Amino acid sequence: MPGNRFGDVRWLRSVDSTNRYLLDEARAGAPEGVVAVADHQEAGRGRLGRRWEAPPGANLLCSILLRPDLPVGSRHLLSTVVALAAADACQAVAGVTPVFKWPNDLLAVDGRKLAGVLAEADATGQPGLPAPVVVGIGVNVAWPGSDADLPAELVGRATSLCQEADRLVEREPLLAHLLAALEPRVAALGRAAGRSAQADELRRRCATVGARVRVQLATGSFDGTATGVTDEGHLVVATPSGTRTVVAGDVVHLRATEERDPLSGPSGRLASE
Repeated sequence: MPGNRFGDVRWLRSVDSTNRYLLDEARAGAPEGVVAVADHQEAGRGRLGRRWEAPPGANLLCSILLRPDLPVGSRHLLSTVVALAAADACQAVAGVTPVFKWPNDLLAVDGRKLAGVLAEADATGQPGLPAPVVVGIGVNVAWPGSDADLPAELVGRATSLCQEADRLVEREPLLAHLLAALEPRVAALGRAAGRSAQADELRRRCATVGARVRVQLATGSFDGTATGVTDEGHLVVATPSGTRTVVAGDVVHLRATEERDPLSGPSGRLASE
């Protein structure tokens, strides 16, 4: 891929995790830009240790090795630019325009999940090289083909590009478009104005902004209304006790099933999305 830092693409038949594979390669000194793609992941995972499984060859499962020269507080934007590049690719290849759910999901317009992102850093690094961050993404391309493919708990909550486009979508052109769209986005992160532009695009495309949410942290959870995203890519949430900025956490979109404001007390029933 001339002119693109992501020219070293390693397509693996099977691996436990493309993130784990690239973290090991990074520790051995691999440069920025190595991409690992797997037909099948034996131990793929998402945030909070959730499993990410799909039939072999059905979906795009890949990880990208980055060595960013970024302020530590802005590193969340690495996940953001991968997700935005994936959204660009979905539009270009399948005619599907996903929305972004903070912090790491791409959704179809009806709220069903199309893709998830997981970034992992190696704090040890190597002498003379910037510390690596591996960003993995799994895009549902051909699976699920219908709700019949899903376990009961995921029916109505996941979809695929083939379902949304109502036609065959292939992984190879999707990957090529993703990497081409990612190149200028990663380059933009090297400048304050570029980081601000990526955050602006996230705000425009983020379905979480304006939604009632439940934020789950390691220390507990709280409910509120997401009001914005900072230039560092962090979520701003208004709560009855004041505004909170969420750097890392799991977010559930909430909808009220009664007219009562769900923030006003425990009797307002909530359904999660």
